[in-house]
This record gives sequence, structure tokens and C-alpha cells, in this order.
Amino acid sequence: MTNKLLILDDDTPFRERLARSMEKKGFNVSTFASYNTCLERCNEEFFDYAVIDMRLEDGSGLELIKKLKQVSPATKSLLLTGYGNIATAVAAIKSGAIDYLPKPAEIDQIYDALTNSDKILPPPPENPMTADRIRWEHIQRVFTLCNRNVSETARRLRMHRRTLQRILNKHAPKE
Repeated sequence: MTNKLLILDDDTPFRERLARSMEKKGFNVSTFASYNTCLERCNEEFFDYAVIDMRLEDGSGLELIKKLKQVSPATKSLLLTGYGNIATAVAAIKSGAIDYLPKPAEIDQIYDALTNSDKILPPPPENPMTADRIRWEHIQRVFTLCNRNVSETARRLRMHRRTLQRILNKHAPKE
């Protein structure tokens, strides 16, 4: 019996490549580009696993994981996000995901996260983000949450406004 895998991602090339790779690994894959279409299907059909993008044009991957957990508690969901930070990871786990991976994620990383979800700790990542990159991502997240208000962001991060402006004017550090 093959494991049924749901893939929801609005990035068509990535979604199709992931689907082909997972089919080769023995999964029966259903793909979706839209939150609403995926939600309808989840109410009709059981999936063993789900790989869900966090930011979608018509909804939130976190919300879908919560709803999926209600209708199918046994489904093991993995959240993918282009905005990798600790707050996102915490939100993913609280929503019911077994794990979360920052994009771009390798196919083998996704497979391992899905199939090794019974282990207490996952293996260390091959290419973790640098400390500078994690700091930059956190600053960008707070800046966005403060509606791009530099003074408010500086206050919340407890740093001088000019220091924050210098950081914001630089390019993102290498991964």
C-alpha cells in the first residue's frame, strides 16, 4: 500500500519537481496550487502526509495545517517557508506540523522530515543558515510586522534607529 501525499505550493516548477521525486520514492501524490481547492479535497480524502507552503496567494499554510489536523489528525504535515525563522517554526509546530523547513529545501530533506518524524531529534542540517542570516531574517520579520516603521522596529529590537537603518540598507547575508 502506498502512502498518500498532498503537496500544496503555488510555485508550479517546484511543486511538479517535488511531486515527481516523491512518486519515485513510492508516494501516491496529489498536488494543489490553491488553498481553497486543497481544503475541499482534504475534506473528502485522507492523506498520510502533507507538504504545505506557508504563504499562498489565497490563504495561509498554517491555517490549512490547523484545519487538516481537525479533519485528519493522523496526517503528518510539513510546512515549507521562504521566511525561515524561529517564530515561524514555533507557529508551525503549534498548528500541528511535525516539522518545518525553510525554502529552498532539498527533496531529500523533505523526504527525511516526513519519514523520520517519529524520531525525537532530526539530523543536523547539511547547510544551516549562518548566524548573520538568522539575525537578518529576524530583523526583516520584525520590520514587516511593524508595517516597515523604522522607529518602531528599532524600539522593539532595542537598538538605535540609525544602526537599524544601516542594517536595512545592506543586502541579505549569504546563507
